[in-house]
Amino acid sequence: MNQSAPLVLFRWLACMAIAFCLPTGDASAQVADKSFEQAARAAIRRASAFYSQKAALHGGYVYYYSPDLQKRLGEGPALPTQVWVQPPGTPTVGLAFLAAYDATGDRDCLLAGRDAARVLVYGQFRNGGWTNAIDTLALQQGYRYAGGKQRRDGNASLDDGQTQSALMLLMQADKALKFQDDAIHRAARGGLDALLAAQFPSGAFPQVWKGPTAKPPAVRANYPTHDWRTEGRIKNYWDMATLNDNVCGYVAETLMMADQVYGDAKYRESLKRLGEFLLLAQMPAPQPAWCQQYNHQMQPIWARKFEPPAIAADESQEVIATLMKISRATGNAKYLQPIPAAIEYLRASRLPDGQLARYYQLQTNEPLYMGRRGKKYFLTNSDADLPKHYGWKWPSRLDALEAEYESLKKSLGKPVPRDEPASVSAAEVARIIEQLDEQGRWISIYAGEPLVGQPKFTIGEPYLSSAVFSENLTKLSIYIAAHSP
Repeated sequence: MNQSAPLVLFRWLACMAIAFCLPTGDASAQVADKSFEQAARAAIRRASAFYSQKAALHGGYVYYYSPDLQKRLGEGPALPTQVWVQPPGTPTVGLAFLAAYDATGDRDCLLAGRDAARVLVYGQFRNGGWTNAIDTLALQQGYRYAGGKQRRDGNASLDDGQTQSALMLLMQADKALKFQDDAIHRAARGGLDALLAAQFPSGAFPQVWKGPTAKPPAVRANYPTHDWRTEGRIKNYWDMATLNDNVCGYVAETLMMADQVYGDAKYRESLKRLGEFLLLAQMPAPQPAWCQQYNHQMQPIWARKFEPPAIAADESQEVIATLMKISRATGNAKYLQPIPAAIEYLRASRLPDGQLARYYQLQTNEPLYMGRRGKKYFLTNSDADLPKHYGWKWPSRLDALEAEYESLKKSLGKPVPRDEPASVSAAEVARIIEQLDEQGRWISIYAGEPLVGQPKFTIGEPYLSSAVFSENLTKLSIYIAAHSP
């Protein structure tokens, strides 16, 4: 069994840090490892059975459930017939099932991953993409969309990894099923074709597309010459080149996976063009970083009414990480060229507490925020009273990014060493198994921490989380893969 595959799947999920396993040199340690491996397999069977048989709706999932499964939440309350596409919804859970199948050979995990992929096939739009959720009402009534013209019409979205995560699950399911499930195979390849068709000549991607997109020429990023505060607003900002919510990072991972699964050169070429766009999108001095979205003249523009044209610090960190992925995948050092100046600029822009402001005003580089009176927002340089629904400040990841850059710069062009098999400690496995209850549930207790989807839980309220389920199942899978013959 391929030991690295669960790690590959988990990297696509991008939702955990892996602990290192202690060496096991003596016989008693080996017996303990075997015991833990068996216990991990049993935990996977129990947890998978509960989630796939009790929580699933036509193979699909939402973000959160009450312990009795009566309350279902995605981005807000979910309809009784609704499943979620946006991570950590159906694709996240489906990829965890496939990682478990790869590690254990458990056919029930394969079928659960297949069913998650099939509900995505049902929810795929005519244009080849997905939005954040799927209403399964028609499926519940016995009607199945067969593809092509019989599919629904709708706006496909790349926001928060919606279409990208759906494609990742479909590709991995297609591979696990040995490319024999025709509906999954056609949905995966058709969705990838639609993704490539949405790409601009510059290499950029829009946030949303419904039909053929405009094809603006490749232009280098520049500062607006008009008053950006009051002029140049574009209603359909989602049709423009966007970096918001790590769109390009998700797309890059999708294209890399497509290249690995199908071995088609067009995916690598699309990845290179995406890298070319990120080179063009770096703003000139004095702010050599990136913005959330650009018009066709490659000037930063407004998106939502609390998202002004500005340098976007966290999106810039995401771009740096994406450029390194592209450089590593293509072996081309040119994608690393913008990184030193960007890191130097972002370091100099850190707030007194070491964090980065979400926005920095164009050219003046003052931290830029939005205040709110009622439903109206206003620009401000003060962080005294910020709306709580948005992330106005972000942790700096510059030290880690710079260390990765220095390492990659030295290794580029040399033979790529094989990835070390991932490992999870026996202590972590024991914790995960111990927290699994008799019904096969990992129950979380809300303590006031921010959660994806901003669910309205009360302090101390118990709930089930698809993210926690997927993380725990994947960790157990990694442990089993590392300790199986």
